[in-house]
Amino acid sequence: MQDDKIQEALVDLLYRQSYAVLFVNFIIPLPVVYIFRDAVPAGWLLAWIGVMYVVTAGRAVLAFLFFKRADEMASASRWAWRATAFSWVSGLLWGSLGLMGFLPGEPHLFSFTMIVLTGLACGSVSSLAAFPPALPGSLAAMLVPVALRCFTAEGEIYNIYLFFLACLAGVNLYYGRVTYRMLSETVRLRSENVSLIGRLEQERDRAQAADHAKTRFLAAASHDLRQPIHALSLFISALAVLGQRGNVPAKDARDLASRAKSIVANLSGLLNALLDMSRLDAGVVTVAREPVSLDELFRNFHGEFAAAAKGQGLEWSVVESDHWVDSDPMMLKRILDNLLSNAFRYTRDGRVLLGCRRRGSSVEIQVWDTGIGIPSGQQKAVFEEFVQLKNPARDRTQGLGLGLAIVRRTAELLGHPLKLVSVEGRGSMFSITVPLTKRTEPKAAAHETSPAGVSLGIMVVDDELDILDAIRQLLALEGHRIYAGRSAAEACRVHSAAQEAGKARVDLVIADYRLEDGTTGLEAIRALCDYLGRSVPAIIVTGDTSPSRLSEVSASGYRLLHKPITGDDLRDVILKTHFESGPRDLNARLR
Repeated sequence: MQDDKIQEALVDLLYRQSYAVLFVNFIIPLPVVYIFRDAVPAGWLLAWIGVMYVVTAGRAVLAFLFFKRADEMASASRWAWRATAFSWVSGLLWGSLGLMGFLPGEPHLFSFTMIVLTGLACGSVSSLAAFPPALPGSLAAMLVPVALRCFTAEGEIYNIYLFFLACLAGVNLYYGRVTYRMLSETVRLRSENVSLIGRLEQERDRAQAADHAKTRFLAAASHDLRQPIHALSLFISALAVLGQRGNVPAKDARDLASRAKSIVANLSGLLNALLDMSRLDAGVVTVAREPVSLDELFRNFHGEFAAAAKGQGLEWSVVESDHWVDSDPMMLKRILDNLLSNAFRYTRDGRVLLGCRRRGSSVEIQVWDTGIGIPSGQQKAVFEEFVQLKNPARDRTQGLGLGLAIVRRTAELLGHPLKLVSVEGRGSMFSITVPLTKRTEPKAAAHETSPAGVSLGIMVVDDELDILDAIRQLLALEGHRIYAGRSAAEACRVHSAAQEAGKARVDLVIADYRLEDGTTGLEAIRALCDYLGRSVPAIIVTGDTSPSRLSEVSASGYRLLHKPITGDDLRDVILKTHFESGPRDLNARLR
């Protein structure tokens, strides 16, 4: 492609240089005819100058047609050969001048002929060097006739002329080659500079768009994070006031706890959505492709959204399909779950439909709704973070505006094309195209070890004393033996003291990622394993969603939990880490 562009530019230069050649071919023949008027028959001169002007006019017309069709550059080589053919014919006409000027007893005419041919030969270097075949043919057409006359003539002077012509041809061919290389390099550099400028402009536009998106992202995230924290602080204040007045009535305590739990759940939902975005940005999400049954997937969705459809008075239809597709089942379900949730959220009446259509070796899974629709000018924007066209007040009951952003990035990761067709006021159709695959037999369910009665020895490291005490108390109530410290060294001292009092087995390590003095949970785990003299399964707990941090922890292979975590979250991951062989990263896949 780059070579084609260089050739196109050189052919364009070949035609642009032809302006000077056309001027020479119109003007120079006049003094030539005047000089030879008495030595050459008038008929010959008239014929020569007539043919010269016809050829020159033909070259002018060709140049006009070329620039008129400059956008049709697919045949650049053909245009170059057309110009070359005209230059050869023109050179042959000038070469015939050597035959007319070779008259016995008229040395001044021969000298004039040699001067004209020398000037034309030297001038052709700059005008024809852009296309290598043009220059040698033109020089041969101009110089070979007079060279043959010199070769057949008798006299030492003609040998000198012959030598002179050979030197002239050689030097011009050399400079023609050098000029072509310089022109090619200049055109190549110009093309690269233009391409570089284009890429720089794209990167600038992308950086500006990312900066605007980041500003919008931070503003929206700040609002959505502050709101539940604000409400939670008010509920805690209300609980404190009730406590100051005496014993808190059970009904009030249950009501406040329920409301606080709901707020924490909303806050966790937002943080988990932000975490999913960070995972995708960090590139730590691993795609686990396998055959997925659309029949089973659609059946599950039909049951999951039946209650929502009934509550909203919507018709909910699922078109059965016996296709099997090649995808990550968890990621594909997450994509369709987001698309269906949006369809139900923005459809006030009518219906929502889930189905698919065969597209060659793929299948297009479609979600149709009769909702409010999306204006054509905003259909790209809905896939950006925190964009909700119909939620200017940032009502969290309508979602956070991250669902479609996660859908877009997950679809890109899977390589599944995403499509949106929508008409404002009439509804929308979101679809994702997934490759088909062969059906496989379901695998037998793996036997799970019962967690009942499990008691583990766990070393815990967290530099936040309140969090450390909370984890210690929670895990102790679960029946585990805890050796906790604000640093790896402190946890080792606690374990050493317990070991002196009796057997103190360690089955697991839990460490916060950010610890005091700039150390990390990974460093703490390594220090504890060195202390124990063996490798121990470990869990990293963090509130950091930085893509670089996620990549670092993912590379370690340890399990990863993101704050805020519930007691159930912690219990589940402890049991999984204990019963499964080898450390794994919970965040290797989107939930």
